Amino acid sequence: MNGRYFLDTNIFVYAFDSSFPVKARIADDLIRSALSAKTGAISYQVVQEFYSAGFRRFPGPLQGRQAEIYLSTVLIPLCAVQSSPTLFARALHLFARYHLQWYDALIISGATEAKCGILYSEDFQHGQKFDGVEICNPFL
Repeated sequence: MNGRYFLDTNIFVYAFDSSFPVKARIADDLIRSALSAKTGAISYQVVQEFYSAGFRRFPGPLQGRQAEIYLSTVLIPLCAVQSSPTLFARALHLFARYHLQWYDALIISGATEAKCGILYSEDFQHGQKFDGVEICNPFL
């Protein structure tokens, strides 16, 4: 794979979480780098999960206009993977082969479809590999 990387939902959630300032700074740096270097990618699933958390879990929940601006300036420019039969078939393969949770299999499938060599996430074991995608926990 190339130098592209995939950002899991928790990266975006931490960027808004003032209760973890170190994680927030690391997450913000990753997102800014992803946008400026055009090497980062996300899937439709990350957008959905981010807004699900943002509308109910953030200390100050996202509001309509703020959510629209973030969508157009951050999430859409990074969104490289949409729902597709290929995405689901690969996720089913990952689900069965590695005994993953369904949504985790979809994230890894998205990273593979976006041709990313690294998946930044804290939801998996750091250094673990799934079909050419290596997990990197940026918060270690």
